[in-house]
Amino acid sequence: MDKTFSIVANILLQIIPTTSGEKEAFTYYRDGVICAEALQNYYEAMRLEIDPYDRSYILYNIGLIHTSNGEHTKALEYYFRALERNPFLPQAFNNMAVICHYVRLSSLYEIAEAWFDQAAEYWKQAIALTPGNYIEAHNWLKITGRFE
Repeated sequence: MDKTFSIVANILLQIIPTTSGEKEAFTYYRDGVICAEALQNYYEAMRLEIDPYDRSYILYNIGLIHTSNGEHTKALEYYFRALERNPFLPQAFNNMAVICHYVRLSSLYEIAEAWFDQAAEYWKQAIALTPGNYIEAHNWLKITGRFE
């Protein structure tokens, strides 16, 4: 359903005469509808799914949606919950590190270093699970003296 909606919406945007502002507004609306529907579907999947491993991926995906919506606190909560069920999700550690890094860049200096330190810890865990991935994070750890 989500894919069909996106395809039809894209076709309509191409054939209906609209201004660039209207097209941009519709794009945000379409993406919001897709995210809202996806969240509803993931919440329903959580209600039905009993396997902890499968639930971890559902929780991770909910975290992704909250991340893309800029809801960092909610995203971190869902990534933590996913890792409680499956501690071998390097992508969850990576996303948590990215959030911490982002928050650090937009924080006051007093609390900023703590966010960078937390980002470093998450990236170390992601790299430990999948050596060779997250090369930019690995380089950042070396440059900032946080790689041991």
